[in-house]
Amino acid sequence: MKKLLALLCTLGLAQPAMAADISTLNLLTQADFKTLSEDLGAALSYKPITPAEALGTTGFDMGIEVTQTDTSNSAQIWKKATGGGDDISKVYVPKLHIAKGLPFGIDIAAFYSKIPSTNISLTGAELRYAIVDGGIAMPAVAVRGSYTKLGGVDQLSLNTKGLDVSISKGFAMFTPYAGVGQVWVNSTASVNGDGGVTLSEKFSQSKVFVGANLNLGFTNVAAEVDKTGGIQSVSIKLGFRF
Repeated sequence: MKKLLALLCTLGLAQPAMAADISTLNLLTQADFKTLSEDLGAALSYKPITPAEALGTTGFDMGIEVTQTDTSNSAQIWKKATGGGDDISKVYVPKLHIAKGLPFGIDIAAFYSKIPSTNISLTGAELRYAIVDGGIAMPAVAVRGSYTKLGGVDQLSLNTKGLDVSISKGFAMFTPYAGVGQVWVNSTASVNGDGGVTLSEKFSQSKVFVGANLNLGFTNVAAEVDKTGGIQSVSIKLGFRF
């Protein structure tokens, strides 16, 4: 577990390619901005990293996590958006995540993120309802609404809204899960791009994800692979779930 914690910390801090602020969006064309927004929408949209089963009224799920997203589609565009530097083919988003169980199969959760060496911060929240509780023979099924909002970037306003359904089935300490959904992205720059065009995009992206949770009593480990708009993200979370 110490090695996994060290890996999470390393991934969250090791971002040499991201050592720049998003501050020169005026250099982008409308096509550039759309591609960048698609990659940011996939990277910054909500990643549950949790099974579908409800936590219960006394339940908590707390942890630190890191999400790595493949942004190779916009690697060259990041150079323009940050005023130079290296291509950015992967974005790492470290988060502090907490979830609380409520009565009637309802869970609420929220996270906060600050990406080191950049001006990017991120907040998000979810409301989840287990429409099927699950049991020894029956899997749990849940629906979730989520929201994330970009912060810290003066030139860019970006938020995502998500809706998904997930299913999970526990086997002792191990619980695999999967889900499908849709993400709506609203991305607007406070500057005009190259040629005087207004930089603004609203679009939706389909979402599929699979993951697994391993509860070892005093330690909980979860991992998830997500494809939003065909863009892959991989997440790892280490914490406590009870």
